[in-house]
Amino acid sequence: MKYIKLGNSDLNVSRICMGCMGFGDAARGQHSWTIDEEHSREIIRRGLDLGVNFYDTAIAYQSGTSEQYVGRALRDFAKRDEVVVATKFLPRTPEEIESGISGQQHIENMIDTSLQNLGMDHVDLYIYHMWDWNTPIYDILDGLDRVVKAGKTRYIGISNCFAWQLAKANAMAEQESFAKFVSVQGHYNLIFREEEREMVPYCDEENIALTPYSALASGRLSRLPGEGRTKRAAEDAYAKFKYDATADQDNVIISRVAEIAEKRGVSMTEVSLAWLLTKVTSPVVGATKFHHIEGAVKAVDLELSGEEIAYLEEPYVPHPLAGVMAQNKPAAAKEKHVWSTGDQKIGR
Repeated sequence: MKYIKLGNSDLNVSRICMGCMGFGDAARGQHSWTIDEEHSREIIRRGLDLGVNFYDTAIAYQSGTSEQYVGRALRDFAKRDEVVVATKFLPRTPEEIESGISGQQHIENMIDTSLQNLGMDHVDLYIYHMWDWNTPIYDILDGLDRVVKAGKTRYIGISNCFAWQLAKANAMAEQESFAKFVSVQGHYNLIFREEEREMVPYCDEENIALTPYSALASGRLSRLPGEGRTKRAAEDAYAKFKYDATADQDNVIISRVAEIAEKRGVSMTEVSLAWLLTKVTSPVVGATKFHHIEGAVKAVDLELSGEEIAYLEEPYVPHPLAGVMAQNKPAAAKEKHVWSTGDQKIGR
């Protein structure tokens, strides 16, 4: 495993971050394909054995049970100061807004619940999961700064935002002497490269770490179309929403991934992630089987040639926004229950 600084922080993270959305009680969340605690622990332990020290979860994942599984496993298998734990909080609910709970109080309530779930006194990275159009950004930044100062998180990150939103937030944070976002977790992979327009160059300029989710496009970049149908592939309506509309053009790129993988004698997972690792700090890779994390770790040592990178990139065409980012607008924020932890709209 190789390690790298997480943006403008002192956190040393593995080049692969284990995404923990696939862990949790399927009966208590919006995803039917998640794995139980026994199997989650096995995957986490295998990740630790392979040198993965960076783990990403969220309070929204399976009603907090992902946090609970991750916290117990890391407590049993690792020393706290040798792992980097990230979790995320949701925007205020309509009910919270109605009852007058401020953005600051909401964040305090959220992190206290997450810390209880994790069984920890702090997280290393606390991530603003998606832009809350119903809460002033000042209140969000103030609330996050308070939890940093209280020692409940070391650093803060953001997810599912536009570059202008991140730039605006960090400019305000600097002006108010608040903690600034050190990382961004966006939707970025070989068949969805819209982050390259504004976010990637902005983060390069500001040394903000890119830790993208959907690094393998919900498995599409790890196998040829129609091969190895998984439970998630069959049942994850959100992933279909993100990718099925552009499948024809994406399949051209996927076939090139397979071609290079065959020539190099490696897996498609390794090729897809090796490409992404030339662009970002640490991709978030979901794992529900041993070979998921094993293939991801192998990608760290695979170096693609300039010609191979160009060959993979050449067929790409612009994609429409999909998933959470398609809802990143004031009108969408006003939809009833859009932030419910049991609602399919949360997705990532």
